[in-house]
Amino acid sequence: MTVLEDTITYLEMLERPVRRRMPAPLDKLALMRAEACTVSFYRYLYDTVGEPWLWFERRIIDDAAVAAQIHRPAIEIFVLYVRGVPAGFFELDTAAPRETKLCYFGLIPDFLQAAIDRAWSRPIERFWLHTSTFDHPKALRVYQQAGFVVYARRTVLFEDPRERGILPRTLGHRLSLPTA
Repeated sequence: MTVLEDTITYLEMLERPVRRRMPAPLDKLALMRAEACTVSFYRYLYDTVGEPWLWFERRIIDDAAVAAQIHRPAIEIFVLYVRGVPAGFFELDTAAPRETKLCYFGLIPDFLQAAIDRAWSRPIERFWLHTSTFDHPKALRVYQQAGFVVYARRTVLFEDPRERGILPRTLGHRLSLPTA
């Protein structure tokens, strides 16, 4: 079994950034909260957005466990639609008092501001997330440009989810190309 090495970078924002907002063409875009999101739709979003970046954690748990996680009152899932078609999502966890965690983010980078605005729409003192070397190569830079600051890093090892059958064996990644 191949073991992959990953560096997890933790970032936080301790105050709402002051940024000039760019208007979006509202007739073609919609950002909607997925209230009572079905597990099948959640899996579609998670798999479609995350597969190229080796997201596997939610693939290895059953539907009941996914439902238990996404239906918690503190979880908010938002979906971006472009011309009526899902174009990405973000998931917020508001369980901790006075802070919000960005659990998953898979949107066009310009729409990260929507997640930031939503997180800071309540009285919090901290908005945080983590990214990894297996995420999009521009992810860390995008988060930092949005106002997040690195506060910790750690290295983790995990078994290649392609070899375990969790992700397609033929799936390539910039950090670990599949073997023949």
